[in-house]
Amino acid sequence: MSFGGQIAWDDTVLPFQLDRSDIRGRVARLDTALERVLLRHDYPPVVEALVAEAALLTAMIGQTIKLRWRLSIQVRGDGPIRLIATDYYAPEEDGAPARIRAYASFDADRVDHDAPGFEQIGKGYFAILIDQGRDMTPYQGITPIAGSSLSDCAEAYFDQSEQLPTRFELSFGQATLPGQPSKWRAGGVMLQHMPQASGTSPREREAIAEDWNRANLLLDTVEDLELIGPMVQPTEVLLRLFHEETPRVYDPQAVHFGCSCSEDKVRQSLSIYSAKDIATMTTEAGTVTADCQFCGAHYIMDPQSLGFEAGEHGG
Repeated sequence: MSFGGQIAWDDTVLPFQLDRSDIRGRVARLDTALERVLLRHDYPPVVEALVAEAALLTAMIGQTIKLRWRLSIQVRGDGPIRLIATDYYAPEEDGAPARIRAYASFDADRVDHDAPGFEQIGKGYFAILIDQGRDMTPYQGITPIAGSSLSDCAEAYFDQSEQLPTRFELSFGQATLPGQPSKWRAGGVMLQHMPQASGTSPREREAIAEDWNRANLLLDTVEDLELIGPMVQPTEVLLRLFHEETPRVYDPQAVHFGCSCSEDKVRQSLSIYSAKDIATMTTEAGTVTADCQFCGAHYIMDPQSLGFEAGEHGG
Protein backbone atom coordinates (compact mmCIF):
# COMPACT_ATOMS: atom_id res chain seq x y z
CA MET A 1 0.00 0.00 0.00
CA SER A 2 1.22 3.48 -0.79
CA PHE A 3 1.63 5.91 2.06
CA GLY A 4 1.80 8.92 -0.21
CA GLY A 5 -0.05 12.16 0.37
CA GLN A 6 0.91 12.43 4.02
CA ILE A 7 0.14 15.78 5.60
CA ALA A 8 3.08 17.70 7.03
CA TRP A 9 1.86 17.59 10.62
CA ASP A 10 0.84 13.93 10.66
CA ASP A 11 2.86 11.56 12.83
CA THR A 12 3.97 14.36 15.14
CA VAL A 13 3.64 15.31 18.79
CA LEU A 14 3.64 19.08 19.39
CA PRO A 15 4.62 20.16 22.94
CA PHE A 16 3.13 23.36 24.32
CA GLN A 17 2.54 25.24 27.53
CA LEU A 18 -0.10 27.74 28.56
CA ASP A 19 1.75 30.78 29.85
CA ARG A 20 -1.27 32.14 31.72
CA SER A 21 -1.33 29.02 33.90
CA ASP A 22 1.08 26.33 35.02
CA ILE A 23 -0.18 23.82 32.47
CA ARG A 24 1.74 21.94 29.81
CA GLY A 25 0.32 19.83 27.02
CA ARG A 26 0.73 17.93 23.79
CA VAL A 27 -1.14 17.88 20.49
CA ALA A 28 -0.60 14.59 18.66
CA ARG A 29 -1.47 13.29 15.20
CA LEU A 30 -0.83 9.72 14.07
CA ASP A 31 -1.46 8.68 10.50
CA THR A 32 1.09 6.59 8.60
CA ALA A 33 2.72 5.35 11.83
CA LEU A 34 -0.64 4.08 13.08
CA GLU A 35 -1.56 2.55 9.74
CA ARG A 36 1.73 0.65 9.68
CA VAL A 37 1.08 -0.65 13.19
CA LEU A 38 -2.35 -1.97 12.23
CA LEU A 39 -1.47 -3.31 8.77
CA ARG A 40 0.75 -5.95 10.37
CA HIS A 41 -2.26 -7.61 11.94
CA ASP A 42 -5.78 -8.64 11.02
CA TYR A 43 -7.62 -7.21 14.00
CA PRO A 44 -11.40 -6.75 14.21
CA PRO A 45 -12.36 -3.05 14.14
CA VAL A 46 -13.16 -2.99 17.88
CA VAL A 47 -9.64 -4.24 18.62
CA GLU A 48 -8.07 -1.85 16.08
CA ALA A 49 -9.76 1.05 17.85
CA LEU A 50 -8.23 0.06 21.20
CA VAL A 51 -4.78 -0.31 19.64
CA ALA A 52 -5.18 3.11 17.98
CA GLU A 53 -6.16 4.72 21.28
CA ALA A 54 -3.31 3.05 23.16
CA ALA A 55 -0.76 4.05 20.50
CA LEU A 56 -1.92 7.66 20.63
CA LEU A 57 -1.72 7.76 24.43
CA THR A 58 1.73 6.20 24.32
CA ALA A 59 3.05 8.78 21.86
CA MET A 60 1.73 11.67 23.96
CA ILE A 61 2.90 10.33 27.33
CA GLY A 62 6.27 9.18 25.99
CA GLN A 63 7.02 12.66 24.68
CA THR A 64 6.37 14.27 28.09
CA ILE A 65 9.10 12.24 29.81
CA LYS A 66 12.85 12.79 29.71
CA LEU A 67 13.20 9.38 28.18
CA ARG A 68 16.51 7.74 27.35
CA TRP A 69 15.11 4.51 25.96
CA ARG A 70 11.58 3.08 26.19
CA LEU A 71 8.15 3.76 27.66
CA SER A 72 5.55 1.00 27.49
CA ILE A 73 1.84 0.79 28.20
CA GLN A 74 0.27 -2.56 29.05
CA VAL A 75 -3.45 -3.10 29.51
CA ARG A 76 -4.38 -6.58 30.77
CA GLY A 77 -7.85 -7.87 31.49
CA ASP A 78 -9.89 -11.04 31.99
CA GLY A 79 -12.26 -10.35 29.09
CA PRO A 80 -12.14 -11.39 25.43
CA ILE A 81 -9.56 -8.66 24.73
CA ARG A 82 -6.78 -9.85 27.00
CA LEU A 83 -3.88 -7.52 26.26
CA ILE A 84 -3.02 -4.24 24.59
CA ALA A 85 0.73 -3.55 24.58
CA THR A 86 2.61 -0.56 23.18
CA ASP A 87 6.21 0.68 23.17
CA TYR A 88 7.56 4.19 22.57
CA TYR A 89 11.30 4.48 21.87
CA ALA A 90 12.96 7.83 22.46
CA PRO A 91 14.82 9.44 19.53
CA GLU A 92 18.34 8.06 19.26
CA GLU A 93 19.73 11.52 18.53
CA ASP A 94 18.58 15.13 18.19
CA GLY A 95 16.28 15.56 15.23
CA ALA A 96 15.60 11.83 14.86
CA PRO A 97 12.06 10.47 15.08
CA ALA A 98 10.70 8.59 18.05
CA ARG A 99 9.49 5.07 17.25
CA ILE A 100 6.26 3.38 18.25
CA ARG A 101 4.88 -0.16 18.00
CA ALA A 102 1.78 -1.91 19.38
CA TYR A 103 -0.15 -5.17 19.36
CA ALA A 104 -3.19 -6.86 20.91
CA SER A 105 -4.00 -10.35 22.16
CA PHE A 106 -7.63 -11.44 22.14
CA ASP A 107 -9.97 -14.42 21.96
CA ALA A 108 -11.43 -14.14 18.46
CA ASP A 109 -14.32 -16.49 19.30
CA ARG A 110 -15.46 -14.35 22.23
CA VAL A 111 -15.05 -10.83 20.84
CA ASP A 112 -18.37 -9.04 20.35
CA HIS A 113 -18.00 -7.01 17.16
CA ASP A 114 -20.99 -4.82 18.04
CA ALA A 115 -19.94 -3.89 21.59
CA PRO A 116 -17.37 -1.26 22.63
CA GLY A 117 -13.90 -2.71 22.82
CA PHE A 118 -13.12 -1.20 26.21
CA GLU A 119 -15.98 -3.10 27.81
CA GLN A 120 -14.43 -6.34 26.52
CA ILE A 121 -11.18 -5.89 28.44
CA GLY A 122 -12.95 -6.77 31.67
CA LYS A 123 -11.31 -6.46 35.07
CA GLY A 124 -7.59 -5.94 35.09
CA TYR A 125 -4.94 -3.26 35.20
CA PHE A 126 -3.42 -0.36 33.29
CA ALA A 127 0.36 -0.12 33.62
CA ILE A 128 3.05 2.30 32.49
CA LEU A 129 6.61 0.99 32.41
CA ILE A 130 9.67 3.20 31.92
CA ASP A 131 13.01 1.62 31.07
CA GLN A 132 15.88 4.09 30.83
CA GLY A 133 18.29 1.49 29.51
CA ARG A 134 21.23 -0.56 30.69
CA ASP A 135 22.26 -0.22 34.35
CA MET A 136 19.02 1.61 35.19
CA THR A 137 16.23 0.14 37.32
CA PRO A 138 12.96 0.07 35.35
CA TYR A 139 9.97 1.91 36.82
CA GLN A 140 6.47 0.43 36.79
CA GLY A 141 3.21 2.05 37.86
CA ILE A 142 -0.06 0.13 37.92
CA THR A 143 -3.67 1.20 38.43
CA PRO A 144 -6.89 -0.82 38.03
CA ILE A 145 -8.94 -0.60 34.85
CA ALA A 146 -11.28 2.33 35.43
CA GLY A 147 -13.75 4.56 33.63
CA SER A 148 -15.04 3.94 30.12
CA SER A 149 -11.91 4.29 27.96
CA LEU A 150 -8.16 3.83 27.94
CA SER A 151 -7.77 7.60 28.24
CA ASP A 152 -9.82 7.44 31.47
CA CYS A 153 -7.37 4.78 32.69
CA ALA A 154 -4.42 7.02 31.82
CA GLU A 155 -5.97 9.97 33.66
CA ALA A 156 -6.54 7.77 36.73
CA TYR A 157 -2.94 6.55 36.53
CA PHE A 158 -1.51 10.10 36.63
CA ASP A 159 -3.90 11.13 39.39
CA GLN A 160 -3.14 8.13 41.62
CA SER A 161 0.48 7.27 40.80
CA GLU A 162 1.94 10.68 39.96
CA GLN A 163 -0.49 13.08 41.68
CA LEU A 164 -0.58 15.12 38.49
CA PRO A 165 -4.00 16.26 37.22
CA THR A 166 -4.08 15.13 33.59
CA ARG A 167 -6.69 15.29 30.85
CA PHE A 168 -6.88 13.61 27.44
CA GLU A 169 -9.26 14.42 24.61
CA LEU A 170 -8.84 11.93 21.76
CA SER A 171 -10.37 11.03 18.43
CA PHE A 172 -9.51 8.06 16.23
CA GLY A 173 -11.02 6.05 13.43
CA GLN A 174 -10.89 5.29 9.72
CA ALA A 175 -10.95 8.36 7.51
CA THR A 176 -10.79 8.96 3.77
CA LEU A 177 -9.00 11.80 2.01
CA PRO A 178 -10.05 12.74 -1.54
CA GLY A 179 -8.68 10.23 -4.02
CA GLN A 180 -7.16 7.99 -1.32
CA PRO A 181 -8.24 4.74 0.32
CA SER A 182 -9.65 4.69 3.82
CA LYS A 183 -7.05 4.41 6.57
CA TRP A 184 -6.71 4.95 10.28
CA ARG A 185 -6.05 8.38 11.75
CA ALA A 186 -5.80 9.46 15.36
CA GLY A 187 -5.38 12.80 17.07
CA GLY A 188 -5.64 14.23 20.53
CA VAL A 189 -4.80 16.90 23.07
CA MET A 190 -3.20 16.21 26.43
CA LEU A 191 -3.25 18.70 29.32
CA GLN A 192 -1.23 18.23 32.48
CA HIS A 193 -0.85 20.44 35.52
CA MET A 194 2.71 20.86 36.65
CA PRO A 195 3.58 19.89 40.25
CA GLN A 196 2.85 22.59 42.81
CA ALA A 197 5.75 24.06 44.72
CA SER A 198 5.92 23.40 48.44
CA GLY A 199 4.53 26.19 50.56
CA THR A 200 1.76 27.11 48.10
CA SER A 201 -0.81 29.23 49.94
CA PRO A 202 -4.55 28.41 50.00
CA ARG A 203 -5.26 31.43 47.77
CA GLU A 204 -2.62 30.28 45.28
CA ARG A 205 -4.06 26.76 45.28
CA GLU A 206 -7.50 28.19 44.57
CA ALA A 207 -6.14 30.17 41.63
CA ILE A 208 -4.36 27.07 40.32
CA ALA A 209 -7.60 25.08 40.51
CA GLU A 210 -9.45 27.83 38.64
CA ASP A 211 -6.80 27.80 35.88
CA TRP A 212 -7.12 24.03 35.55
CA ASN A 213 -10.92 24.12 35.43
CA ARG A 214 -10.87 26.88 32.81
CA ALA A 215 -8.44 24.99 30.58
CA ASN A 216 -10.60 21.87 30.81
CA LEU A 217 -13.75 23.78 29.92
CA LEU A 218 -11.98 25.16 26.85
CA LEU A 219 -10.81 21.68 25.87
CA ASP A 220 -14.41 20.44 26.16
CA THR A 221 -15.23 22.53 23.08
CA VAL A 222 -12.79 20.73 20.74
CA GLU A 223 -14.35 18.86 17.82
CA ASP A 224 -13.30 15.56 16.25
CA LEU A 225 -12.44 17.21 12.94
CA GLU A 226 -10.10 19.57 14.76
CA LEU A 227 -8.31 16.61 16.33
CA ILE A 228 -7.89 14.45 13.22
CA GLY A 229 -9.11 16.57 10.29
CA PRO A 230 -6.55 17.07 7.51
CA MET A 231 -7.24 20.79 7.13
CA VAL A 232 -6.55 21.92 10.72
CA GLN A 233 -2.96 22.25 11.88
CA PRO A 234 -2.11 21.49 15.54
CA THR A 235 -1.10 25.13 16.09
CA GLU A 236 -4.50 26.25 14.80
CA VAL A 237 -6.20 23.90 17.26
CA LEU A 238 -4.23 25.46 20.12
CA LEU A 239 -5.06 29.00 19.07
CA ARG A 240 -8.73 28.20 18.66
CA LEU A 241 -8.94 26.54 22.07
CA PHE A 242 -6.47 28.48 24.20
CA HIS A 243 -5.73 31.83 22.57
CA GLU A 244 -6.57 33.67 25.82
CA GLU A 245 -4.26 31.33 27.76
CA THR A 246 -1.22 32.49 25.73
CA PRO A 247 -0.06 29.13 24.32
CA ARG A 248 3.65 28.71 23.68
CA VAL A 249 4.73 25.91 21.31
CA TYR A 250 8.02 24.05 21.04
CA ASP A 251 9.57 21.94 18.30
CA PRO A 252 7.36 19.03 17.21
CA GLN A 253 8.60 15.47 17.66
CA ALA A 254 8.20 13.14 14.68
CA VAL A 255 6.89 9.64 15.44
CA HIS A 256 7.45 6.68 13.10
CA PHE A 257 6.55 3.03 13.28
CA GLY A 258 9.56 1.02 14.41
CA CYS A 259 10.29 -2.36 15.96
CA SER A 260 13.35 -3.36 17.99
CA CYS A 261 13.14 -7.11 17.36
CA SER A 262 16.11 -9.00 15.88
CA GLU A 263 17.36 -12.57 15.56
CA ASP A 264 19.99 -11.85 18.23
CA LYS A 265 17.26 -10.84 20.70
CA VAL A 266 15.23 -13.94 19.89
CA ARG A 267 18.30 -16.10 20.48
CA GLN A 268 18.93 -14.34 23.77
CA SER A 269 15.35 -14.99 24.91
CA LEU A 270 15.74 -18.69 24.03
CA SER A 271 19.06 -19.03 25.83
CA ILE A 272 17.29 -19.86 29.12
CA TYR A 273 15.94 -23.15 27.73
CA SER A 274 17.62 -26.55 27.90
CA ALA A 275 18.22 -28.79 24.88
CA LYS A 276 15.17 -30.82 25.94
CA ASP A 277 13.02 -27.70 25.95
CA ILE A 278 14.35 -26.62 22.55
CA ALA A 279 13.51 -30.08 21.18
CA THR A 280 9.84 -29.57 22.06
CA MET A 281 9.90 -26.31 20.10
CA THR A 282 11.48 -27.85 17.01
CA THR A 283 9.21 -28.24 13.98
CA GLU A 284 8.95 -31.28 11.71
CA ALA A 285 11.25 -29.44 9.32
CA GLY A 286 13.96 -29.46 11.98
CA THR A 287 13.91 -25.76 12.77
CA VAL A 288 12.77 -23.48 15.57
CA THR A 289 10.61 -20.59 14.48
CA ALA A 290 9.57 -17.41 16.26
CA ASP A 291 7.33 -14.51 15.29
CA CYS A 292 7.46 -10.95 16.61
CA GLN A 293 4.05 -10.09 18.02
CA PHE A 294 4.59 -6.40 17.26
CA CYS A 295 5.75 -6.36 13.64
CA GLY A 296 5.15 -9.92 12.44
CA ALA A 297 8.81 -10.63 11.59
CA HIS A 298 9.39 -14.39 11.19
CA TYR A 299 12.63 -15.97 12.40
CA ILE A 300 13.88 -19.47 11.47
CA MET A 301 16.79 -20.90 13.48
CA ASP A 302 18.84 -24.07 13.85
CA PRO A 303 17.82 -25.74 17.15
CA GLN A 304 21.42 -26.88 17.75
CA SER A 305 22.46 -23.26 18.10
CA LEU A 306 19.86 -22.43 20.76
CA GLY A 307 19.41 -22.97 24.49
CA PHE A 308 21.82 -22.64 27.39
CA GLU A 309 23.29 -26.14 26.91
CA ALA A 310 24.19 -25.25 23.32
CA GLY A 311 25.59 -21.95 24.57
CA GLU A 312 27.75 -23.67 27.16
CA HIS A 313 29.25 -25.84 24.47
CA GLY A 314 29.64 -23.05 21.97
CA GLY A 315 27.07 -24.62 19.64
